[in-house]
Amino acid sequence: MNNDITEKPTSVSEVEAQPTSTGGPVYDVDEKVDYDRTGAIDAEKIEHDMTVLQAVKAYPAASWWAFVMSCTIIMESYCVFLMGQFIATVQFARDFGVYSEKKQDFIIEASWQSAFQCSGPVGAFIGVFIAGPITSWIGYRWTTIGGLMFLNAFIFIFYFGNSQGMFFAAQILEGIPWGIFIANAPAYCAEIVPLRLRAPATQMLQMFWAIGSIIVGGITYHYQSKRDSTAYRIPIALQWLFPTPLAILLYIAPESPWWLVRKGRLAEAEKAVKRLGRASANDNPAGAVAMMRRTIELEKSEKKPSLVELWKGTDLYRTLIVCGVYASQNLTGNLIANQAVYFFKQAGMADNTAFALGLITSALQWIMVMLSWVLTTYLGRRTIYVYGQFINCAFLVALGIAASVGASNAASNAQASLGLIVSVLFCLGPAPASWVIIGETSSVRLRPLTTGIGRGAYYLVNIPCIFLASYMLNTDKWNLGGKSGYVWAGTAFICTAMAWIWVPEMKHRSFREIDILFHRRVPARKWKQTVININDDE
Repeated sequence: MNNDITEKPTSVSEVEAQPTSTGGPVYDVDEKVDYDRTGAIDAEKIEHDMTVLQAVKAYPAASWWAFVMSCTIIMESYCVFLMGQFIATVQFARDFGVYSEKKQDFIIEASWQSAFQCSGPVGAFIGVFIAGPITSWIGYRWTTIGGLMFLNAFIFIFYFGNSQGMFFAAQILEGIPWGIFIANAPAYCAEIVPLRLRAPATQMLQMFWAIGSIIVGGITYHYQSKRDSTAYRIPIALQWLFPTPLAILLYIAPESPWWLVRKGRLAEAEKAVKRLGRASANDNPAGAVAMMRRTIELEKSEKKPSLVELWKGTDLYRTLIVCGVYASQNLTGNLIANQAVYFFKQAGMADNTAFALGLITSALQWIMVMLSWVLTTYLGRRTIYVYGQFINCAFLVALGIAASVGASNAASNAQASLGLIVSVLFCLGPAPASWVIIGETSSVRLRPLTTGIGRGAYYLVNIPCIFLASYMLNTDKWNLGGKSGYVWAGTAFICTAMAWIWVPEMKHRSFREIDILFHRRVPARKWKQTVININDDE
């Protein structure tokens, strides 16, 4: 390969005027795409040489718009945790549950517990599959704005629901926009920020998941003692606070420049790059666009992106990593976190204590996510993901042991404490690191489709796991309580072993370098030591 660089730097407008460009999507051309190679190399060098603080100062707008897109995750988090809280709410159980002779109180049956908590994921499973093709067609912004508007409408059904079936249907409908948000947010955040900010930008998704649970925890802690329908109606109605303001903000947000380059809209991509950073940092936005074109050129295909491509060649490996990382979130302690209040009640805590512990857990998770920014930036994604899962295995085994020693106040307190630790540590290592891995692994041209399919894998595992968790915890079924820790420890260990073998370290790698490493089929454990020359294109 000839590495001599003699091209004259050209602007985007000049490139677009050249006859060698079709004016269509970059991945849809047969001839060699013309781009400023010198500018592309220089732009990548600048990103590599930046520190995290320099990147924040140079691209404050990019950080802000990643923050805004991440806020959409609050909606899914809010409602997922809301249904978990409703199951533990006395008035909800009285209105929609059955009387249990064993508990001497009203409870939501295990079958309906599972149905309520899996209905949202069922809808989201539909949402993630429609998100990819729609996003590839109209972009991240308009797809997400459409999802927010539909969510406003579906909340009406949830609010006015007066039967178990209506709640179930409302959750399925609300889940469809959630699927769009969760598919688009990690991809958009990873694409609009410079290399050094990809980890904190994508980890914000987990932070907003924690924020959603904090909001739910505070609201339900206040309303759960009400002895009328306001105990659950008002928490439902408060969902309307989020969609419209976020839709307005996303309307004025820039589209991902990577998406614009994929569509051949190079002048718009250059404007988006200018909007994402300070003027002093963007003295050569054409170079940044050229860097994107260089990366996309590596992935060039005569076909438009399709779901079939995800299962071919090196894209198969990348798709399986994203699917595996998403799916393993359900198998390493996440479901204990999502049902924290109910778990604490089953461990013997009083109602107020259980709700207070749930709120404390959410607050600690938020703190852990912020600490994970530092760990991921300096230790890497693979390190905290693999070792975080392994440490959670140990605590899940300890939880099972605490539940096996007999019934006592000490055993109940130990189970509650270990359940809290598992939930919190999940948000220090595996959870936030997984979002970074998901945002970085897929190829640029297939990213909207890959993140959608990956989240679909999450829901395929999540739905049966919800049924399993409900049956393990519910007193009218298996009543395992903390002994469920043994089950989750086993699944977590399997996930840890698979991640150690197949998940590579993508810290400080540009999208071009990630493409090359996958194409060269470098083993996951050797990525950290492999050097990619700045001039390499294959």
